[in-house]
Amino acid sequence: MDPIKVVENAFSTGVELPEFNAGDTITVHYKIKEGNKERVQNFRGVVIQKKGGSTGTFTVRKMSGNIGVERIFPMDSPFIEQIDINKYGKVRRARIFYLRELTGKKARIKEKRQK
Repeated sequence: MDPIKVVENAFSTGVELPEFNAGDTITVHYKIKEGNKERVQNFRGVVIQKKGGSTGTFTVRKMSGNIGVERIFPMDSPFIEQIDINKYGKVRRARIFYLRELTGKKARIKEKRQK
């Protein structure tokens, strides 16, 4: 058996993530430890990139007031409780870094129709 597969299976969290791509608006329910307490924090934003396949990462960007906040999440993180997909976006690129320079109505992404 392949030793890489053995290690991946040993460290897998078992949480099934939904299928999402760049341009989609998602909510990541992320566990945060503060002292001896643990709580779940929601981070809602647009996925601006996905890389690395099943063991990779994805970057979510949101606007907090007038400031853009980006957060990188590992796909197989044990701290991700669940991911909700709020909107499917229609974009032509896999990495939409051009969203960083846009503000206001220009920063909107068209919604993809679901059948």
